[in-house]
Amino acid sequence: MSLIKKFASVGSATMASRVLGFVREALIAAALGAGPVTDAFYAAFRFPNLFRRLFAEGAFNTAFIPLFAKEMEGGGVKAAQKFGEDVLAVLITVLLLLSALAMIFMPFLVATVVAPGFADTPEKFDLTVIMTQIMFPYLFCMSLVAMMSGIMNSMRKFFLAALVPVLLNVILIAVLATALLADFAPREAGLWLAWGVFFSGFAQLGILAIAVRAHGFGMRLHFPRMTPSVKRLLVLMGPALLTGGIMQINLLVGQIIASQQDKAISFLNFADRINQLPLGVIGIAVGVVLLPELARALKAGDTKDAQHLQNRSLEFALGLTVPAAVGLIVMPAAIVSLLFERGAFTPEDTQMTALALAAFATGLPAYVLIKVFQPGFFAREDMKTPMWYSLATVVANIALSLALFPLFGHVAIALATSLSAWLNVVLLGATLWRRDYFRPSPATLRRVAMILLASLAMGLVTWLLQSWATPIMEGGNLLLRILTVLAIIAVAGAVYVSLAVASGGIDKSELAGLMRRRKRST
Repeated sequence: MSLIKKFASVGSATMASRVLGFVREALIAAALGAGPVTDAFYAAFRFPNLFRRLFAEGAFNTAFIPLFAKEMEGGGVKAAQKFGEDVLAVLITVLLLLSALAMIFMPFLVATVVAPGFADTPEKFDLTVIMTQIMFPYLFCMSLVAMMSGIMNSMRKFFLAALVPVLLNVILIAVLATALLADFAPREAGLWLAWGVFFSGFAQLGILAIAVRAHGFGMRLHFPRMTPSVKRLLVLMGPALLTGGIMQINLLVGQIIASQQDKAISFLNFADRINQLPLGVIGIAVGVVLLPELARALKAGDTKDAQHLQNRSLEFALGLTVPAAVGLIVMPAAIVSLLFERGAFTPEDTQMTALALAAFATGLPAYVLIKVFQPGFFAREDMKTPMWYSLATVVANIALSLALFPLFGHVAIALATSLSAWLNVVLLGATLWRRDYFRPSPATLRRVAMILLASLAMGLVTWLLQSWATPIMEGGNLLLRILTVLAIIAVAGAVYVSLAVASGGIDKSELAGLMRRRKRST
């Protein structure tokens, strides 16, 4: 299977989760609106989610996958299984201790880290504490899920690990549908959502544990031991703790600052949910597939294949994220209105969310390029260089957020996140070039230039169509608005693909192969 087809396999599974995520957010907007319960839920959910990204998906996977690949190549399945059992024992011990301490000291953590701005509203503060305590075991489950996913990905079994997050949205959609039908009060619905997050974690863990066992990795539990391999994992995880979760750190900083503005957290979360669709589908696909493939190529000494992998990943990432970013910047209000403006979500909420979405979208290509560039360091077991650049990014994000917030309010948070992401891209890319780890080929540079030109042309067409259709999108019924927005997106997409293919920005053979694969699967 080609690299692009592997991206498509992971991307299709992630797309299912993101689409259901939109349904979930639309139901939250209808049931709770942009109010105190919504603020409390998002603040509470972000805290265990932050640790999940930092500890599980970020630090753990970036360190675990290269070491697991080395064990597989050096000692086969038995050596890899022994390494996995040693890691599992230590991981469970650390997670249990961390979860117990966090839940005991949760009021202090909410007051100082999660949402210090809530202290002036005791009811919202107390609700945030309760919700965070309910949801924190989700971290325990997701960290073990990350390990199981790493094993599956190292065996080139990408699809199931990318699909299991769908369970979170399925369970939460069921909870919200029940809340709407039974006319739950917002506080009651929010608490049920928290319990939904709790149970979804154990559901995801159970499915992946069964899958890993079915592929010959039935790992047994034993007393934790600090073996040399586990010590090496912990050494690599140290700097990766910050590097892998840089975007989540930026969002947490933004949340702390935004908690000073009423409804700001809700606006940013609704905007980020839309921004996460292309980011999640493309960024996760690149991150999941590229690291194990690149680690395998470098372990085999195949630098030519490593360069090919990075060139194609760069083309794939920009070929999809640049037009997506342009579209979100040009017509954010129409998209937000269509997805969320109903029930308790007002037209004023739409405008405020749209401003945040446009600001987030300016950094969309940067977020995905980070996923392309970081594996070049991680696969070589160099965690410190990205760590220092991540620290610089965090400092820049905090400084920009504090400087711009008095001027632009919640929009400053999104804009600072985007600008700091571009700083990270520049630092990573320049270092890869200087060390001769990766230098884009002339063919790749030409394709990127054509992608940029095709995206600009698409943006102009989108702006003209939106200007013509504004009366329909503002005054038409829901069905007419849906058809109008979809028609604009379809025409803009056709313009982009036509120009990108004609100019060579998109590889015709790869596109034809994906279309044949799609036809066979339908």
